[in-house]
Amino acid sequence: MPGRDSFLHLVRAEWTKLRTVRGWVVGLALAAILTVGLGMLGPLGSQIACDHVNGAATGTCHISGPPHDATGQEVDDESTFVHRTLIGDGSITARLTAFGGKYFPDGGGPADPTADPTAGMADGLQPWSKAGILVKDGTDFGSPYAAVLATGTHGVRMQYDYTHDTAAPAASASASPSASVTAATPRWLRLTRAGDTLTGYDSADGTTWTEIGTAHLADLPRNVEVGVFATSPDFAVVKNSFGGTATNAGPSLATGTFDQIAVTGQSSGAWTVPAIGSAAAADGGPGAAQGPEAVAGAVPNAGGGFTVTGTGDIAPSIPDEGQGKTPESSLAGTFGGLIAVIVVAALTMTSEYRRGLIRTSLAASPRRGRLLAAKAVVLGGVSFVVGLVAAAIAVPGVRAVEHSKRMYVYYASTQSEIRMVIGTAALLAVSAVFALAVATIVRRGAAAVAAVIVVIILPYLLAVASVLPAGAAEWLARVTPAAAFAVQQTVTAWPQVRASYTPTNGFFPLSPWLGLAVLCLYAAAAYAVAHRQLRRRDV
Repeated sequence: MPGRDSFLHLVRAEWTKLRTVRGWVVGLALAAILTVGLGMLGPLGSQIACDHVNGAATGTCHISGPPHDATGQEVDDESTFVHRTLIGDGSITARLTAFGGKYFPDGGGPADPTADPTAGMADGLQPWSKAGILVKDGTDFGSPYAAVLATGTHGVRMQYDYTHDTAAPAASASASPSASVTAATPRWLRLTRAGDTLTGYDSADGTTWTEIGTAHLADLPRNVEVGVFATSPDFAVVKNSFGGTATNAGPSLATGTFDQIAVTGQSSGAWTVPAIGSAAAADGGPGAAQGPEAVAGAVPNAGGGFTVTGTGDIAPSIPDEGQGKTPESSLAGTFGGLIAVIVVAALTMTSEYRRGLIRTSLAASPRRGRLLAAKAVVLGGVSFVVGLVAAAIAVPGVRAVEHSKRMYVYYASTQSEIRMVIGTAALLAVSAVFALAVATIVRRGAAAVAAVIVVIILPYLLAVASVLPAGAAEWLARVTPAAAFAVQQTVTAWPQVRASYTPTNGFFPLSPWLGLAVLCLYAAAAYAVAHRQLRRRDV
């Protein structure tokens, strides 16, 4: 049996104190309720638009969301693709002799949609504009693919299955980001297929080839579509101010001119050539038919080549570019639960000073450091359990409400969701220890609660509420304890996709566990000061 002054005895004593004070128990229960309840408020108060006929609801609502790849990852899959069928193994080689583009300098669309669809557009490629060769498992949205392509400013790349991106070796002449593609300095691109393995090459002269990389596309069917393509993502203008960040995005165009296109292996049928404006026609709306998509398409060139103009992207889809909820939005109530935990944690120490019980506690345990450690273990452990239960309820619960409202929720892997739930529990636990330490230092409940809220929750709210410029918001999310909220993040910042990667849009600058480590450092520093002061000060 452990002695009465053992650490285990102290932990039991602190646990008994915590569970017998009704206000503290209510506070911890309120933390769980706030975490779940505040997360529910968003979807409960939202409603998506539904179909109407003659002003009357039809009861039919659409779930807006991008297509998925085979893993469930949302993707953009829009391009102009001139293609034919390749049966079995083989290869495609093409020479890119010109590569240019257009975009709206102000980031918006055409001022007059009924006029020239390119009126107001300036000449220039976007950094991730693409033109190259493509091998694809059919033409369905989200189907597997591998491509070798030239980009606006990132040189020649091999990309496959939307999330994979490999730059051509630096030794390759066409790997230079600033290299321009002209008839005098063309880019030769090649993809070979051997079973499920595709290998990409590029060349400056069509004679000496440099291997870029390989892709293994599982279960690739015998018949695939091969050809040349072009696409270009939106151009966005971001304006920062102390009133927040505003983004004005509009479509852009990329045009690639190809010749000497050669397909080896068994290939059947003629080229399928998307007509000019066919992309706009596929979108259906009269407005779309009058936008830049109206000039997207392909035309044959002399000698069997094509000039291909495209708009869109083939890449992972970013939540801020579409409609839908991110999985971490289900934990939007964490800041409310955190406030309740901070209050309870601070009061467990300051109430002892206020009532003079600290003398009794230290008389029973003269080793003061042990008393503080026992309180930290109990508060951290209980807060972890409260956070774990609340997050485990909030994530599926809020998602169920969002689905019942026909809202689209972005994909997150099981591993990411487990990390999100456990990370939320750890966030509450470390914050409780932080609040306990600050309360030990200042000995005043209100002052301790206010101080911890100011350094953890206030920076978080300022960073995500779109009231600061993006740079200031990222700084707060990097160096303050609010960085710990990165542990809830599920959306990846893809290097090959330009987007507004800011806390306002759900992107924290630090990785999930590194962000939590920042909070741990603050808590450890406060605990060290509290431990020192408790040992040296009179009570």
